[in-house]
Amino acid sequence: MTTSRYETTLASNPGGLEAVIDIAMRAGQPAQLETGHVYALVTHSGTVQQIDLTGEQYRDAPKGKLGTTVVRDVDSWLAYFTKHADDSTEVYADVQERTITAVLDAHTANDPRWGKHRLELRLRTTTAWEAWTKIDGTYLKQDAFAEFLEDNFGDLVEPDQATMLEIAESFQATTKADFKSGTKLSSGQRTLSYVEDVQATAGSRGDIVIPTILKLGLRPFEGADPFEATARFRYRLSQNGLTLGIKIERPEDILAQAFDDVRTAIAAIVTVPVLNGAPIRQAASF
Repeated sequence: MTTSRYETTLASNPGGLEAVIDIAMRAGQPAQLETGHVYALVTHSGTVQQIDLTGEQYRDAPKGKLGTTVVRDVDSWLAYFTKHADDSTEVYADVQERTITAVLDAHTANDPRWGKHRLELRLRTTTAWEAWTKIDGTYLKQDAFAEFLEDNFGDLVEPDQATMLEIAESFQATTKADFKSGTKLSSGQRTLSYVEDVQATAGSRGDIVIPTILKLGLRPFEGADPFEATARFRYRLSQNGLTLGIKIERPEDILAQAFDDVRTAIAAIVTVPVLNGAPIRQAASF
C-alpha cells in the first residue's frame, strides 16, 4: 500500500490535520436553522453542541391548552367551561376543600390525554360570614359587643334592627354598672338586672331585656344565596363584670348545604357527571 505525499505530510505533522479541519470549518457557510428540530453541531474545538428548537417559545402557538384557571363564582365557572369543555371532560366536586374542578383535557375512553388544562371554582367566604363566625363561641365586653352589633345590623333578621339598636345602646350606656342577675321571662327572653351606682346607698337600678335567639341572614360564599343562621344570645356574669356573646348553631352544616347548592346548580347545566372527589394531582413535569 502506498501513501500519498499529502497523507505522509499529515502523518508527520499531526498539528497540520487540526489546521486543515479548522480551515474547513471556517470555510463553511452559516445556515439558518429551522424551528421544530433538534440540531447537533460540531464546534471548532471538536465538541458537539446540541441546539433544541422544539420548545413552546419557538412556536407561533402552543401545542395544547395548559394551566389551571381559578374563578370565584358559578357563572364565571360555567362561562369558561362552556368555551373549553368537550365530551371527555371530567368534573369533580371536593366537599372537604369546597372546590369544583374540571379537567378539560381528561383521558378519553380509548386514548390518554395530558389532563393539564383545568378549571377550578374556589369558593370564598363573605366578609359577613367571617365576622360572625369570628366571634362565635367567644365572650366580649359590653362596649365591644355593642359596637359589633352596630357594625353588623344589616345581617340581623330577628329581632329587627331597631330592637337590636336599642339593646346595643343600653349596653353602651351601662358599661360601668354592676349587673347582679339574669332572669328568664315567660316569653323566652332574658332580663339582666343592674345597679348603676354601687357606691350610693340607693343606686340607680334597671333591667335590660335581651333575646335568647338571634336570626341572621348570612351569605356563606361570594356569589351564593343567603342562608338563615340561628345564633343563641349568651351572657356571663363574673367578678370582672358582664360579658356577652353568640353561639351559631351548626355553622359547618350551613357551609355544607351552601356548597351542595353550588354543586347542584353546576350539575344541572353541564352535560357530564359531577364526580364526588378530586382529580389526580398534576405531575410537576412530563
